[in-house]
Amino acid sequence: MSEGDIAEPLRGGSSQGTAHIVPFPAAPKQVSFDRSELQAILNLYGRMVAAGEWRDYAIDFMPDKAVFSIFRRTSEMPLYRIEKDPKLAKKQGAYSVIVSTGLILKRGHELDRVLRVLDKPKVVAN
Repeated sequence: MSEGDIAEPLRGGSSQGTAHIVPFPAAPKQVSFDRSELQAILNLYGRMVAAGEWRDYAIDFMPDKAVFSIFRRTSEMPLYRIEKDPKLAKKQGAYSVIVSTGLILKRGHELDRVLRVLDKPKVVAN
């Protein structure tokens, strides 16, 4: 037997020796935050947790958008939702910050600028 010969037929193959290959099902398409976007969001989230403002978060990846929800308490509705909607990228901008009532606080093309609406200014006491 030479190097290229097969000693026995492939398992699961047909009787003629040809294998039936079933393709692995493709993962459903979904929008997600990339590493730099998630880092910017989590940096803001960490500062607000340290300040005692926020306590919990949830991330949802859907076929049309990605959502980072921010909670004061786990059992409540989210205080804010940071959404990435790529189909709005050429119009108003892919990123938006939405309040629990549905009001859009800020929308834009750059995530850092959109997140500034949630970053509270520091008050300096004399």
